[in-house]
Amino acid sequence: MEKLKLAVPCLFGLEGLVGEELRRMHMENVKVEDRRVFFEGDFLDMARANLRLRMGERVMILLARFPVESFEDLYQGVKSIPLERFIPKEGAFPVKGYSLDSKLHSVPDCQAIAKKAAVDRLGAKYGLSWLPETGETYQLRFSIMKDICEVFLDTSGVSLHKRGYRAVGNEAPLHETMAAALVNLSRYRGREFFWDPFCGSGTIVIEAALAALNRAPGLNRDFGAAKWACVDKDIWAKARQEAKDLEYRGDYRILGTDIDPKSLSIAIANAKKAGVSKYIEFKEADATKLSLPSDSGLIVCNPPYGERMLEQRPAQQLMRAFGRHLKFADGWKKYIISSEAEFEHFFGKPATKKRKLYNGRLQCNVYMYY
Repeated sequence: MEKLKLAVPCLFGLEGLVGEELRRMHMENVKVEDRRVFFEGDFLDMARANLRLRMGERVMILLARFPVESFEDLYQGVKSIPLERFIPKEGAFPVKGYSLDSKLHSVPDCQAIAKKAAVDRLGAKYGLSWLPETGETYQLRFSIMKDICEVFLDTSGVSLHKRGYRAVGNEAPLHETMAAALVNLSRYRGREFFWDPFCGSGTIVIEAALAALNRAPGLNRDFGAAKWACVDKDIWAKARQEAKDLEYRGDYRILGTDIDPKSLSIAIANAKKAGVSKYIEFKEADATKLSLPSDSGLIVCNPPYGERMLEQRPAQQLMRAFGRHLKFADGWKKYIISSEAEFEHFFGKPATKKRKLYNGRLQCNVYMYY
């Protein structure tokens, strides 16, 4: 099969890191854009990216790109896509999308037009007046930006940040992909002592353990394209075995502490589900009073911060106390993500370096001290 053009959407600010991930996988023609990264490859590369990407949100096949200024343009553009290359006659093909800064601004209307075009195309190819859509799902996604439409086929299914280790209903303030980005920015490779003093449900320390082991974050979950008729099952088996062969073995010093025992119990359960519990120590402790667990290491954390005015003052007081506690912790490099605009003031020290990221829609900075 010829090379596919693939796209990896990501949280704003992580594009460069995702591009580096793909280059380390030896993907071809990696191109970084705002909130997404493109690369080229075959179905095996698609499977590798789904399994091994730590910071991307999903992997999609770019099917077409064309200008749209009317619904007729949209209809004809979608109808011209050879969808039958991927979607069998019984396949289900729901349509999702968005439109920004474009003449076609009604998303429901765009969805309906794109769906009709896909139905007409596939119906004509398979000689059917009605398509059953009783088979596996082939999720179509469209993006209309400044009157340019792009149509994608989503290979991931559930977003890649859902690794499968977080308990059902356990909402954490940090996506797994953002936690992995913090670990990556700290340059943790399993050698130093790693400590998250506000570990909550354990996302950062779990991602640190996965990174230290070089374990593919997608090994314990499934993907939409794993059920597709057009993708040989041997491809997924090969990609999974390759990922396992890349794993490391070692003894790691990873500590997660939190003042809340309920959060710690969730973190312990999540670490067990992720298969990394033996690499992480969890301890109930106050981050502003706990003695430093080592003379040196990495502190990577997402401390509580006030998104509402009533929460803001306690969060600021916590940062002030935490900063005082770490005033003489010169052997520790610190990577702290916060949406508090005056974080450095309350922490008591200007950062060596700052990096702007978005945790969902919330603008944050990673304050780096080294």
